[in-house]
Amino acid sequence: MKLTDSDNDKKWEEQEEETAGVWQKALTTKVLLGVIAVLLIFILVLLTIVVNSRQNRQEKTDSDLQQSITDYAKEQQELEEQVITDDEKEPVEKPPVLDEPAEEEVEEPEEEEEPVSADNEKTAIVVDIEDENDEAYTKEFILKEAYPYFADNKQDAIWDLAHLKRYVKLSKGLEGTGDYYYKGDVDGEGKPHGTGLAIYEKNSYYFGEWSHGVRNGKGTWFRFYINQKNKTNAMGIYMSHSYSGEWADNLPDGQGAEHYDVDISKLAPTQGRILQNVVGPFKKGLYNGEMYANTVDYTGNVQEWDGIAEEGVFTLWRDMSAIGECAVWRYMDDHSVCMDIDKSENKNQGIRELLK
Repeated sequence: MKLTDSDNDKKWEEQEEETAGVWQKALTTKVLLGVIAVLLIFILVLLTIVVNSRQNRQEKTDSDLQQSITDYAKEQQELEEQVITDDEKEPVEKPPVLDEPAEEEVEEPEEEEEPVSADNEKTAIVVDIEDENDEAYTKEFILKEAYPYFADNKQDAIWDLAHLKRYVKLSKGLEGTGDYYYKGDVDGEGKPHGTGLAIYEKNSYYFGEWSHGVRNGKGTWFRFYINQKNKTNAMGIYMSHSYSGEWADNLPDGQGAEHYDVDISKLAPTQGRILQNVVGPFKKGLYNGEMYANTVDYTGNVQEWDGIAEEGVFTLWRDMSAIGECAVWRYMDDHSVCMDIDKSENKNQGIRELLK
């Protein structure tokens, strides 16, 4: 077949178009490869940056953590050293001054807590810490020590003093002698006259006015039941007994008041009421006239009563002779209620411990 020039030109154009297409494809491929290469490089750079950043952050975190742990350990060590310093280390003692002798530490005796009765009164307990050979055991020292407390009528202090061993011992030494120790004013013959304090046997005391050796005028008598029981105190209910008022010839005589310190914790419901205070006129130590009294029971309930006596013998509020009892005290809130005693006891009613 014979080709014409037109066919050749056409064929040539087709070849050129084909060649151009190949070159265009090659160029496109190169561009794409270039872009891909750039992207890969960019990605690699990003990855490198990210990895380095993570590594830096991790190193910083580890460093911070290590620093925190170090600081914590340091703080704990300082805290432990502080605790040891405060609690375990012994203080440094200063050396004693040579010019002054170091004081010896005196170990003080432990004080025993005094038992208290149900009505908040003290119970009779003898306590002392002194050496019996000490000067404090002499009668002169004891009288001088006690005098101002009796003069000021400080009854709590008087109670405390009377229960000291040296006071009990001094009083006990007088038993059966009929003697007493005295401090105060005297007359020309050396007998108590004026104002003074006397200590008797059986833990008894008197402070007040005297006249030529006898209690006369105004004064107060105390007796403390310390490890002692008698007919009226067989159960230890009474802790002390006192009278304050007028005196004549060594006995209560005139207006006065009698008082018992009562430990109600030792009372039983079956014991009923017991006398605590009696106020009124006295004669030779006996109730004499219109008397007032109050009583207390095991619950602490206080009741008031009145009675009439003549030299220790009560006027009866009702006749109970058939059963051998006497109604001697009348309840002030209800006169139909009376307090009775055995008929044989209606005599010498008064402060019997002081009667001759």
